[in-house]
Amino acid sequence: MAKQRPDRHIRIEARPEGYAGRFQAMGSPCEVLTEAPSAKSAEDLTTQVATEAWRLEDKYSRYISGNVIDQINSARGRPVEVDEETAQLLDFSVTVYRLSNGAFDITSGVLRRAWKFDGSDKVPDAESVRGLLASIGWDKCEWQSPILKLRADMEIDLGGIGKEYAVDRAILLLRNAGNTPCLVNFGGDLAVTGPPGRRQAWGIGIEGSDSGSAEKLIQLRQGGVATSGDARRFLLRDGVRYGHVLDPRTGWPVVDAPSSVTVAADTCTQAGMLATLAMLRGPSAETFLEGQAEKYWCRRHNSI
Repeated sequence: MAKQRPDRHIRIEARPEGYAGRFQAMGSPCEVLTEAPSAKSAEDLTTQVATEAWRLEDKYSRYISGNVIDQINSARGRPVEVDEETAQLLDFSVTVYRLSNGAFDITSGVLRRAWKFDGSDKVPDAESVRGLLASIGWDKCEWQSPILKLRADMEIDLGGIGKEYAVDRAILLLRNAGNTPCLVNFGGDLAVTGPPGRRQAWGIGIEGSDSGSAEKLIQLRQGGVATSGDARRFLLRDGVRYGHVLDPRTGWPVVDAPSSVTVAADTCTQAGMLATLAMLRGPSAETFLEGQAEKYWCRRHNSI
């Protein structure tokens, strides 16, 4: 059961096409757009989604003491047995790690000690970044499901896949609850239960600039959409923009990465994986995306 906190509440707003349920979770604004027949029905659906989002936040946030991530990170080299859900997420992380040749690595969260992407010009010195690399590398971990053993100086962070997974979990709950058309949006990562009933498709805006305005509108009838980019998390020094997507093998931002990559796929998790893998490819992001069977939008230098 998700913890009851003062900041955990939902609000329902009427819309021409139905209702919007809104709440905060995982550091992001979240919403459920639904064609529910009444405000009460919309509230019930939003409550299910919010409760699941808060459950996952409590379970996997690295900021919450006592949860499974904290138990792993504070084990000091001792093996930790994880539950089935966590094991599945770790297995998925291993898959992405291998697909990216080590560029996606859930042990790279320690780099936050050097990098603070707050829009300032405070780029860390090379020595402080280099000193963290010894504590990074999934290949240094021992994983035999359901037992995980990290070195005492290492930690994991599932933030790179958490929101997309939470979106897909919410969609599953909504489908099990009935056939009301819904869209779930967690901080720009989203998915739909299916096509809407009152119009041809869900209209999804893709941000094309730091202003947050939508430069492209896509029509979504099924699946999910995820975006990876540096619109809000970056550093700027001497005219050079340092995006927040870091290469754990060097400790530095990926060179020549796109400003943003948006992918539409069968699930939000799949879309997020492809968007992240494309960002990690840097200058060859478009080439990588062209080899996939999914629609994508890649932005560089104020174009989309």
